[in-house]
Amino acid sequence: IKDQVVHLYGIYLPPTGRQCQSNLSPLRCGSRAVLALDFKVKGFVHCFPQWENPDLSLDAICYVDRTSFDPGIDLAEYLLERGWAVALPEGPFQYQAIEKIARSRGLGVWGWQVDSQLPPLVPVD
Repeated sequence: IKDQVVHLYGIYLPPTGRQCQSNLSPLRCGSRAVLALDFKVKGFVHCFPQWENPDLSLDAICYVDRTSFDPGIDLAEYLLERGWAVALPEGPFQYQAIEKIARSRGLGVWGWQVDSQLPPLVPVD
């Protein structure tokens, strides 16, 4: 954001493999979390820095669709609700609860990945 690297505070994005959305033009590729954010972020992102990292990047709580009358959508919560992120211990308490709900529903990384490639079977001698 404005030439500043910003990480969403309080979450970790586990690797989910590279996916591509071929129904979009131009073609969009990235992890499932990146594609989910790409889908959600249309317009301004409002971020509130929480921490500056040694590499000068920021950890921030970021919102979309924020107005003076609406707090908007917390992007970390958006990813947690869909199971594409894991709540970190230092994150807000509600992140832990949202992750547990997604986990119990088998969403995202907590569910069966039907499009994952299985390793080849190795014959047992």
